[in-house]
Amino acid sequence: MSEVFNPDVISRRHALSFLWSAAALGLAGAATVLTSSPSEAETAGMDRRGDRRTGRGERRDVRRTGRTDRREERRQ
Repeated sequence: MSEVFNPDVISRRHALSFLWSAAALGLAGAATVLTSSPSEAETAGMDRRGDRRTGRGERRDVRRTGRTDRREERRQ
């Protein structure tokens, strides 16, 4: 291992080895970031918004089922 590193001459094998290592480290870092726990920064405003959305969806479902029932009554 007394080989002297000359930056002017890099073989394709060394370059590819370096690129593969960099890609593996990049994927490992990305996986670490993506698998981290979700933040706990939910605010009261976000809760209210979620409640409004849920209520809207329920009201929409009631309207749609009522509309379907009325159509079926007219067709009979």
